[in-house]
Amino acid sequence: MTLLQLIDVTKEYSSDGVPVRAVDGVSLDVEAGQIVALVGRSGCGKSTLLNLAGAMDQPTSGQVWIDGLLTSDLSDAQLTALRRERIGFIFQSFQLLPTLSVVENVELPLMLAGKSNARAVAIQQLRAVEMEGYEARMPYQLSGGQMQRVAIARALTHSPSLLLADEPTGNLDSATGDHILALLSRIAREQKTTILIATHSAEAAAMADTVVKLRDGRCIT
Repeated sequence: MTLLQLIDVTKEYSSDGVPVRAVDGVSLDVEAGQIVALVGRSGCGKSTLLNLAGAMDQPTSGQVWIDGLLTSDLSDAQLTALRRERIGFIFQSFQLLPTLSVVENVELPLMLAGKSNARAVAIQQLRAVEMEGYEARMPYQLSGGQMQRVAIARALTHSPSLLLADEPTGNLDSATGDHILALLSRIAREQKTTILIATHSAEAAAMADTVVKLRDGRCIT
């Protein structure tokens, strides 16, 4: 089953009144449970494409389908619900709230969604990413790899169909990065989660089912 489909997607921005095409006619089909790596130099359009795939931005032209929904047909409220219920996000900088404990960071999205079982689900997800026993610690008490594991647990609390990762190993040493990649691979396999990774890492590309190479906003072979 195709979970994510981009059809001739283009995204233009204006720079000093001059149109700049960040993504230029990209088409992509991603099957459920597949890991896809977007690779290329900085400025090639990886992050823009990731934003389009996660319904955080709308294309200038073309279509983005997520789990059977055409994003351009959805209202702002429907797009928010789509991101909250079906998409998980992992960032290079972790984006943990420094004033919240590990378990509070993980349960926060569920609490904001009004879920009554937020704490139980957060503990379960921390166990799944091998962070059991760290619930009461604060982010500053964690290593980079541990913070990324917490960020992954937070992204998985609502059992998303699609997990988007923007340079998830970019701030980690190679050994820790390998552990994070192995964890993402296990999540895709065990939970049938589709994962789209924007990365410079050859190791991340090697573990993907499909590698999409980008240059100047276009897919290249």
